[in-house]
Amino acid sequence: MGVVVGSTNPTKVQAVARVFAALDAGPGDPPEVRGVAVPSGVPDQPLGVGQTRRGAVNRARAALQVPGATWGFGLEGGVRFERGAAWLFGIVAVARPGGVIHVTRTSELRLPPAVAGRVRAGEELGPVMDEMLGTVDIKRGRGTVGAATRGLVTRSAVWEQATALCIAPVITPELYGLG
Repeated sequence: MGVVVGSTNPTKVQAVARVFAALDAGPGDPPEVRGVAVPSGVPDQPLGVGQTRRGAVNRARAALQVPGATWGFGLEGGVRFERGAAWLFGIVAVARPGGVIHVTRTSELRLPPAVAGRVRAGEELGPVMDEMLGTVDIKRGRGTVGAATRGLVTRSAVWEQATALCIAPVITPELYGLG
């Protein structure tokens, strides 16, 4: 079983790996999960649910095309604006052989107003947060979620939960009338 994540971001790859390690939980080693660089087909900072979803699905489809892949994952973070506020969220997509794709959305975090204004003006969230916090490449580590919650919620945990929810129809097909 080849599990491929359409990203080389260690937080995203590790989140999928943890889900599969917990899912496998039997004798022997869990399946290998690897990340590959694939195009998302959307801007570096996706805005809105539709654009973020397209990026996740594009990444999942591209990951499934890697030789040996039987699971292709796309994890795409985005920002949406509503009533003057900005919300950080993510979309997880999993592509399976035969063209089946399942999609799930993460929980959301309201962005601070100063951050929201800069993202609305066209900046990417990660570099904005790095500048504000004096960090380097926050999006490949604790992320905005970890920084804003002082580690109460980790970026990896958000991705893990959404990944587990996304694969529910695949791992329990009988509940979905698929088995």
